Amino acid sequence: MADERPRATPVKGPARRRASPPRQDSAGEPAQDSKQAPRPERQVAFRTGISAESRAAALLIAKGFRILARRWRSPVGEIDIIARRRSLLIFVEVKARANLDDAAWSVTERQRLRIAAAAEAWLARNQDARIRDIRFDAMLVAPGRIPRHITAAFDTSS
Repeated sequence: MADERPRATPVKGPARRRASPPRQDSAGEPAQDSKQAPRPERQVAFRTGISAESRAAALLIAKGFRILARRWRSPVGEIDIIARRRSLLIFVEVKARANLDDAAWSVTERQRLRIAAAAEAWLARNQDARIRDIRFDAMLVAPGRIPRHITAAFDTSS
């Protein structure tokens, strides 16, 4: 006796693209991508920085801050963390090093100027009448240690 159950029909999904052959240069060799993968040490540094920023953000949240932005970029510079608590807005530079002393000395004058310029750009784009005080902090992160929050780490008034 034949099976009388209705047969399922295959569902047609999006058409599959055929894989294009590998690109070749004029000599017939496989073409090199114009954008090469980052060096392994840069990948490690990037992951270390992301981890340090996450630890710093967690500490700020525990202190009652609200994180407004992380890794905010502008043409003039990057700010690791922007946070607010009531009327205080802080721009935080996160530094991860093998020990906290090395991290403390790693914010250069040039970086301070770039952070201040980026802060001005952020303030121009994100106006908030509730902000009364602005501060530039640093967060020092070392393996196996609680991050150290340095309030008013540098001044931009000069």
